[in-house]
Amino acid sequence: MASSSSSSSSSSSSSLRGSEYDVFLSFRGKDTRKTFVDHLYTALVDRGIRTFKDDERLERVLASKTGSHLSDDRIVVIVFSKNYATSSWCLEELVEILECKRTKGRIVLPIFYDVKASQVRHQEGSFVQAFRQHEENYKEDMESVKRWRDALKEAANLSGLDLQDKANG
Repeated sequence: MASSSSSSSSSSSSSLRGSEYDVFLSFRGKDTRKTFVDHLYTALVDRGIRTFKDDERLERVLASKTGSHLSDDRIVVIVFSKNYATSSWCLEELVEILECKRTKGRIVLPIFYDVKASQVRHQEGSFVQAFRQHEENYKEDMESVKRWRDALKEAANLSGLDLQDKANG
């Protein structure tokens, strides 16, 4: 997954012109890094689209910088996969992405890779066990778990792409 973890329309558009990247890819690395996300990243870069995709080495380094990338990028592509919700990192990043959408007018495009939007929206299927684990691990911080659940619902209600049963997307 990609790393995790405000404004009038004229100030938003002026800040977009100076952004370092055009697209920020958010994904669960274990699920999609070497398959679909690599293909998507290559296709975007080959077309001259400046695309941010972290890798395993950058994940820890960018922990404090993700917000700055998110606030600068024009478009955020979120690749939801079966194990996306197992990562508190991904969930925190999702919360930040949606905040940038609300406050900075960023475009957010969800891609449902071998999961259905309804599974993400209602935290069904593989998301059930992931949230059981989060509820166990975050007993003292159930507000974070609630924020993550709400963010998944919000993101799953956005128009996006459904990639079910597609070999490498």
